[in-house]
Amino acid sequence: MAKAVWNGQLLAESDNFETVEGNIYFPEETVKREFLRSSSTISSCPWKGQARYYTIVVDGQENPDAAWYYPDPKPAARQVKHHIAFWRGVEVSK
Repeated sequence: MAKAVWNGQLLAESDNFETVEGNIYFPEETVKREFLRSSSTISSCPWKGQARYYTIVVDGQENPDAAWYYPDPKPAARQVKHHIAFWRGVEVSK
């Protein structure tokens, strides 16, 4: 079971996840989207493609761009499509 927790709030939990480059990607249906706000931040990975970000908001506190996803990953990273990963202080464990 993998879990993502920030500011004492469970953000995601799943037995089914993908691990890429040491990051756990949760299926989007296992993520509590009420804590996510879209961000305008974009980044690129040469083999995964273009990443988009979410800011996490829990109890009025924001963690900017602390979650990311690949809306249209390149073929080598197709397993992370419809998945969300976390960083920047989010505790991810399995």
